[in-house]
Amino acid sequence: MRVLRDEERARDAVQEGFLKAYRSLDRFEGRSSFYTWLYRLVLNLCLDMRRRDRSDREVEWSEERLPPAGAGDLGPAGALERSEIRARLAAAIETLPDVQRETLLLREVEGLSYKEIADALGISKGTVMSRLHYARKKIQRILEEEGVA
Repeated sequence: MRVLRDEERARDAVQEGFLKAYRSLDRFEGRSSFYTWLYRLVLNLCLDMRRRDRSDREVEWSEERLPPAGAGDLGPAGALERSEIRARLAAAIETLPDVQRETLLLREVEGLSYKEIADALGISKGTVMSRLHYARKKIQRILEEEGVA
């Protein structure tokens, strides 16, 4: 869902991924966990599908993924401020190069470890750390320029 941003396309990718994994089981070498191998396979399918259709470029943020705002009800003003910050953050993320955005979303939204991201993307752990560093710095700079503390 985070890569394709469309429930039907995501379901198609997962279904195709399971079929492809089943047909490729004899090629699973065990150098990584089965989860990582399958995740990488489905991620590649999703990236291929997204490259074919670049019309949808928005990031969806669900409330349950956001940290709690604190004790008690936010009230209308707090809820509006939170909504504006979420929109600015999503817009800032959209300005990132694809490789940085994908890496950031795998870490911050999907909750994968650096090693899992490295395995899933076929890159080194150092490259994961570098991409995350530059992605976070760029987002921080954009938000500061917009006056978001």
